Amino acid sequence: MSPELPPVVPSVTAELVGALSPRLRKRLDAGVAKLVARPAVRDGDTVRIAVDDETDVVLHAPGGTVTSADAIRCGCLLAPDCLHRAAAASAAPIADDTSGADPAEAARAQEETGTTKETGPIRRAGRPRATKRAGTDQAGQADVSGQADQAEPDTVTADQRTAARAVYDAAAAVLEAGTDGAGAVLQAELLRAAHSARLSGLPRASAAAVSVVTGVRAARSADAGYRLADLAGALAGVLGVAHRLPRATGPELTELRGTVRQPYRPDGSLRLYGLFSEAVLTATGYAGAVTWTADADGRLYTVSDVAPGGPARATGAADRAVRIGDTALTHRELSRAGLAVSGATVSPTGRLGAGAAVRAVRASGAAWRSEPLDRLWAVPVAEQVARALNGGQDLLFLEVTLTGTVRETTGDRLLADCAGVPLRLATAHDDPSLPYRDNLRLLAAARGSRLRIVARLVPGPLPRAVLLATEHPTDPATRVDLGLDRLQHVDLPTGTVPPPAAVVSSGDEAPLYLLRRRVHQAVSGGRRVLAFSRSVSGDGARLRRHGLATAGDLLDDLHSAAADRARDAFGRLLPADTDGFARAWLAAAVYTGAVERALCADAWGAAAVEVSTPGPALRL
Repeated sequence: MSPELPPVVPSVTAELVGALSPRLRKRLDAGVAKLVARPAVRDGDTVRIAVDDETDVVLHAPGGTVTSADAIRCGCLLAPDCLHRAAAASAAPIADDTSGADPAEAARAQEETGTTKETGPIRRAGRPRATKRAGTDQAGQADVSGQADQAEPDTVTADQRTAARAVYDAAAAVLEAGTDGAGAVLQAELLRAAHSARLSGLPRASAAAVSVVTGVRAARSADAGYRLADLAGALAGVLGVAHRLPRATGPELTELRGTVRQPYRPDGSLRLYGLFSEAVLTATGYAGAVTWTADADGRLYTVSDVAPGGPARATGAADRAVRIGDTALTHRELSRAGLAVSGATVSPTGRLGAGAAVRAVRASGAAWRSEPLDRLWAVPVAEQVARALNGGQDLLFLEVTLTGTVRETTGDRLLADCAGVPLRLATAHDDPSLPYRDNLRLLAAARGSRLRIVARLVPGPLPRAVLLATEHPTDPATRVDLGLDRLQHVDLPTGTVPPPAAVVSSGDEAPLYLLRRRVHQAVSGGRRVLAFSRSVSGDGARLRRHGLATAGDLLDDLHSAAADRARDAFGRLLPADTDGFARAWLAAAVYTGAVERALCADAWGAAAVEVSTPGPALRL
């Protein structure tokens, strides 16, 4: 996936790939790799790629998005039935499949999978009943005036059942092949299913399917922001939604259908205080900044500037003016100042609208240790964790003492003590153009410092969080946005010494890891990886010895489904049971997620606080 190219809606990619001949389909992945390596030149709404000295591929993206197949043109002799047009669409980021969609809402919709989210301001949660928009404001956000609920049947329609099945089959085919084998053709089939789901009134399944494709592309392109756990969660989300939809009714069906776009509701006048700004860099090709604010009651609101782009846009967005009213505040300034808003409109996730009727002026801010922001840190940690595990706000406001570093398979982690809980803090992004990693290394040298931080919960058997913002190590009245501000050695307390060598952690080798590892291996390597490893794996027996009998049974079922290849009377292998393997994998993934939620609550001391079971999208 090339961030230099404009986003292309899923239906266009599916159409162009579907029109290829079988011979050209076999060459599509090589064509994508070749095209990504060529320079792209942008001129207004047009992006031009020089395939060779005599041939150019031109993408016309009015409004920043390619919305039709005719908008991708090629100058070769085989055009319009050539490989280059399909390769260009397959190499480009995936756009929201709704005309006029707001970029931040598009990014949020594409990241929605129905599972717990670990990065960025994007949310993955069930949406309320879809609404029919009477119009949009100047920012492209839903205008709630004259808005009425769109009548929907209480049971799944025949078209929706067919669309859900198509999504399930296409996602199961991706799982069968793994990221190594899920080339542009399988991706296009899933995008086609996603487009059909959207047309059938299933925006949640559509967004979940798109998030899987973007994750697969990030894996195949060795994107620095790719996380195997994220893709596994996305696959579990899309398979879970598609699996449950045909039998769902009532409120469960409403949740599984989702909504095309979140409605913005009037919220009167607001007095907001800046908390911090967060750099956004998603695998879907969107980048920018989100500034978090809070009102006097501790309710959180966000102001975002997210659009198609790469790391440069993520770092530059912090110095752009926020798009609310006539204020000239930048995101960086707002994170430390305040805002007085009249005629505010707010989405269910707390995102502030920027319609023509909204007025906003600069106001004084507040320090983290002063009212009203101080009350955010007064909430017990166990309650904050339980809130996040139950699908609520996943930001954690913690007071920690830095204690050192620990080395894990995925990199070094900053160790901290949080009210007696040993906490591991990770970076939100590993991209070297963002200062997260450098800041984390410097903070590791400030051992013994007691700081207030803002982090995002990472569910797991050990207390983990993604560090987003912190107090300055030597000036508590100053805050540091770790994705935008860059710490220096002079910012550290005097007398600090380089951190000791990181301790190698074996904490991830808890018994449940034996099942989670196979779930993740299937995502990257497909069915064949588990089929080959069955004969040498004693993980099922080991899980039972540790009292995890269900996990052992699920692991054995997963290996059996992977190795189940029947033969005909002539000894030839019959087609694999893709559906059976997908069901076995989904059962293992859902179980792993549920147990990890319970272990996470226990690790944080939140076991006494009620934590709900996984939503209907994940129940089998």
